[in-house]
Amino acid sequence: MLRKIRIVLASLCFVGITLLFLDFTGTAHAWLGYLARVQLVPALLALHVGIVAALLLLTLLFGRIYCSVVCPLGVMQDLFGRAGRRARRHRYSWSPARTELRYAMLALFAAALVAGVGSLAALLEPYSAYGRIAQNLLAPLWGWGNNLLAYFAERADSYAFYATEVWMRSAATFAVAAATFAGVGWLAWRNGRTWCNTVCPVGTLLGLLSRHSLFRPVIDTSKCNGCGLCARNCKASCIDSERHAIDYSRCVVCMDCLDRCSRGAITYARRRKAAPSEEGAPVPAGSPAQADKHAPADSGRRTFLAGLGLVAAQVARAQRRKKTDGGLAVILDKQVPERATRIVPPGSGGIRRFAQHCTGCQLCVAACPNGVLRPSGGLVTLMQPEMSYERGYCRPECTRCSEACPAGAIVRISAAEKSSTQIGHAVWLRANCLPLTDGVKCGNCARHCPAGAIAMVRSAAADPASPEIPSVDAERCIGCGACENLCPARPFSAIYVEGHERHRII
Repeated sequence: MLRKIRIVLASLCFVGITLLFLDFTGTAHAWLGYLARVQLVPALLALHVGIVAALLLLTLLFGRIYCSVVCPLGVMQDLFGRAGRRARRHRYSWSPARTELRYAMLALFAAALVAGVGSLAALLEPYSAYGRIAQNLLAPLWGWGNNLLAYFAERADSYAFYATEVWMRSAATFAVAAATFAGVGWLAWRNGRTWCNTVCPVGTLLGLLSRHSLFRPVIDTSKCNGCGLCARNCKASCIDSERHAIDYSRCVVCMDCLDRCSRGAITYARRRKAAPSEEGAPVPAGSPAQADKHAPADSGRRTFLAGLGLVAAQVARAQRRKKTDGGLAVILDKQVPERATRIVPPGSGGIRRFAQHCTGCQLCVAACPNGVLRPSGGLVTLMQPEMSYERGYCRPECTRCSEACPAGAIVRISAAEKSSTQIGHAVWLRANCLPLTDGVKCGNCARHCPAGAIAMVRSAAADPASPEIPSVDAERCIGCGACENLCPARPFSAIYVEGHERHRII
């Protein structure tokens, strides 16, 4: 029963967190946003003392429940481990703890946080690692599925679904997410919770507390016949059945051992006064894996997939038509300008503070409805979000990213506070401006500036017939990027935004 309860709770948490990264409507964040805020490292960085204390107390009472229920990367490992167990039943075995490696990874993680090397800390933090997997690998599939439904809905004159743009925000972050998915998945398929108990700093930290947990799995030696079935089904490889010992620092309280023991020799009970030794000799491994049997391909399935491919091609062709001027000329995509200072979201306070708190989980990237936030490709800030305006601009009334951030890297702000926060300033490029290069009237940047920081003036003050060019009031500009995004010059805008190291209120 305890194992079934754990599976139900873990499934609910896993699906809820995944939906946070897949949902592009903002609905999931209103109902499930707390699931991101109860993750240990984001709560620690956001200084949510109550949440951190509750998680530590939970571990002291019941063991590493966090790793088996709350952590999405841990639940993902269980899914891979279950697939591997189907290939080889009773395949696990006891193995001694790699204590030096575990503590070295914890020390490296702590040093990276203190030194502000966010890219290194983000690689090791489990919640952020899963966030990148969901955002970069699962979200595109979700978006394409939505667009497929939108295509059929449009043919039926229905507005139940609407198409959304699917694009790669960062090749480097996509590669990191794919490598993490492959590496963690392979380790879990091969030997269960290897990542949790050798690499993950959160698992090591909680393991220090779970050694002294009040409730834990306990082996009753009077009932145990030494069959070793518990050890061969322990995904954490922490049960030494020969010595009737459990390494509680690695036990994730999955309850699999309780479910597998046919004699009821293992129970989840209150800690005894004298615990058995946690050291012991390894038990021989189980039987080798059986070869996979591949069934012949079904012709009906091939036909169905081919039909889906044709529909997807039609959707892509319709998306392509949106990038043409009346179907006659192709509209060039905007290129990212060379910025001397990167732009970070309103509410972050500035580049330094943002880098110190951000774990690169990509939740704000998933929440941004305008395609402004995307992962950085810089070495030090790799995977941490930054702003760019090729696909949209940061609308003053939108505060989605500040509502989504669980680590306190973006403090929640109101629309009024955002409208008065200067994150950068616009810079005009004379060589790209259409009134000077093509001799046409424009003024797009001035018309759409929400702060009224751009005015059109004569290029030659003494000549009333000279073309009008933009003049930027840097004191009023908030750096929203409306001018850069809506400038018709291609491929580089005639006006772009330079970021500020520290934000200020205007």
